[in-house]
Amino acid sequence: MKVLILGAGALGGYFGGRLHQAGTDVTFLVRAARAEKLRADGLRIKSPKGDAALTVKAVGDGAQGGPYDLVLLSCKAYDLDSAMDAIAPAVGGDTVVVPVLNGMQHLDALDARFGRDHVVGGVARIGATLAPDGTVVHTSPFAAVSLGERDKGRAPRPVVAAFAEALTRAGIDGGLHTDIVQDMWDKWVMLGTLASMTCVMRGPVGDILAANDGEAIVRETIEECRRIAAAAGYEPSAGGIKTVESILLARGSMFAASMLYDLERGGQVEADHIIGGLLAGARTAGIAAPNLRFAYAHLQAYERRRARENMSDA
Repeated sequence: MKVLILGAGALGGYFGGRLHQAGTDVTFLVRAARAEKLRADGLRIKSPKGDAALTVKAVGDGAQGGPYDLVLLSCKAYDLDSAMDAIAPAVGGDTVVVPVLNGMQHLDALDARFGRDHVVGGVARIGATLAPDGTVVHTSPFAAVSLGERDKGRAPRPVVAAFAEALTRAGIDGGLHTDIVQDMWDKWVMLGTLASMTCVMRGPVGDILAANDGEAIVRETIEECRRIAAAAGYEPSAGGIKTVESILLARGSMFAASMLYDLERGGQVEADHIIGGLLAGARTAGIAAPNLRFAYAHLQAYERRRARENMSDA
C-alpha cells in the first residue's frame, strides 16, 4: 500500500512518521523549503511515546510516485483549495482520500473535485506543534486517527481496512469506525466549544473554569453545539457528551485549541470552518447560539484587523 501524506507539519509529520517507522510505504508531499529540511535533517519527532529521527521520502509534485492507494489530507481548512490542487495528480482511479479536517464543509468540496466514492470520513485527535527548527513536537498523551466509509453499514473497502491495520501497527489509536460521520460530529461539538471558549477567553480550559461564570458558559456552549448536531441528525450519545465534558470541564487543565495558538502568534485561523459552520447549521435549524455568535464575531473582527495590518506592512 502506497500512502501519500500532504505536508509534514505537526499532524501529518507525526502520523506519517509513525506509519513510516512501522514499515508503511509513506511519501510526504511538501513545499520546497520543507523538502530541503527533510533531506538535510530527516523527520524528527519529539513525543512522550518515544522520540524519532527518520529518513523519509518527500516529493514536491503529487505526480511523483503516483498514483497512490491512499492520500491522508491534513491541511488547514483555509488551504483546502490549494491542497486539492496539490494532491490531484496523485489521485488515480482507485485512490482513497482520507481528510482529517475539522467540521464537515470540506466533504462537499472534496466530493465535487474527486467524486464522493473516493472520499471517506476521517478524524484526527492529537496535540502537536511544529518547532521553529522543524521538529514535530507531540504534546498530548493521545494520538489517534479514525476513519471509515461515510455510508453507515458499508463494509470498509480493502485499502481502508489495510490503512487501519497500518495505524495499529504504528501505535496510533483510532482505526476503523463504523459510524465515522457521527464521530466527526462528536469531535466538532467538542472543538466548536473548545475553540470558541479558549479564543474568546484567551486561556486554557483550567483558567476559564476558574472564572466565576466560566463553567456555566462552557456548559452553555456545549449545549449550543449539541443542539446543532442533533438538528443535523447527529446528536451525540450520552457517552459522547460525557467524553466532551471530561475534556472541557477538567479543573486545572492546560488544554486549549490550536486556534488559540494561531491567534496569539497573529496567524490565520479556521473560524469560518469550525465556528461559522456550526452557526450556519444553527441558523438553518432556528437554534439560538449566542455564545457561538459572540465567539465568531470576535474572530471575524480579529481576521479583519489582521488583514488590514498585513496590507499596511506590504
